[in-house]
Amino acid sequence: MLIRRRPGWAIPETAREAAATPEAVFFNRRQILAAGGIGLAGTILPGGPARAQDQDPTADLYPVKRNLTFKIDRDITPEEFNLAYNNFYEFGSHKRIARAAQRLQTRPWTVRIDGEVERKMTVDIDDLIRKAPLEERLYRHRCVEAWSMTVPWSGFAMRHLVEMARPLSGAKYIRMETFQDPAVAPGQKQSWYPWPYVEGLTIEEATNDLAFLVTGAYGKPVAKQMGAPLRLAVPWKYGFKSIKSIVAFTFTSERPQSFWEEILPNEYGFWANVNPQVPHPRWSQAEERVLGTDETVPTQLYNGYGEQVAGLYSGLASEPLFM
Repeated sequence: MLIRRRPGWAIPETAREAAATPEAVFFNRRQILAAGGIGLAGTILPGGPARAQDQDPTADLYPVKRNLTFKIDRDITPEEFNLAYNNFYEFGSHKRIARAAQRLQTRPWTVRIDGEVERKMTVDIDDLIRKAPLEERLYRHRCVEAWSMTVPWSGFAMRHLVEMARPLSGAKYIRMETFQDPAVAPGQKQSWYPWPYVEGLTIEEATNDLAFLVTGAYGKPVAKQMGAPLRLAVPWKYGFKSIKSIVAFTFTSERPQSFWEEILPNEYGFWANVNPQVPHPRWSQAEERVLGTDETVPTQLYNGYGEQVAGLYSGLASEPLFM
């Protein structure tokens, strides 16, 4: 029997301001730099120096050329904030999971592509990355918790993976699954969560030019706490849709049920598109805190990407598109 519990960050609306840790306290730049040495070359992470065996075999590929088509209207969030403020429930239901996430072994790592496709395969992550048309994109990232950041992601358009798989006509969705290893990810020992983490997109969403498979960030391989070695970025949706540490893509005719949708179906749906006019059942989505600053700014429909993605949802007015 699945015991449904609210996420650890789901503070009741009346208590949110009192219970939340102010960013000025959470992020003390001197303490971060002194404790982890974050920044210089990205080789030192919270928890101490990276070991030789943890060096990413694809590090020589970065930095990659920036695609100037993808622009943002804000400053890039400083890397040290992004490395120290992470949702990754496999390693804990709080933001301070960076040290614990270093236990994740990202090599060897394979990615399975199966389901309703012509070319079922299991590929080594390094082969996939080296054959992919890598580029850097600047994206806004909007969390359902009403905070946001801007990130220089490196990776490749998801449509390239779809083209490689050659989906059959019956494939309407792509189900994505993250790793499962409770020995290194203590959060996966909590049986009330429906592990492994699962997310899904329609084929049309996955082949939209904005859908991006991330292999790097800030000009180097993506950090473990950010979802190494392969994660998703779909910037018009709330952040929980951007599944981390992916091990499988399954093409299917049936809509997959996502991790948070299974836990709290009245609060988290399949679509999860950003809309300031549609509140979360327990807080407003009209504004967002910009991580690393003192700013609170108005939230934009589809997180500002409506021109590129609104057409995906034509004829779906009866669907809960913004949940």
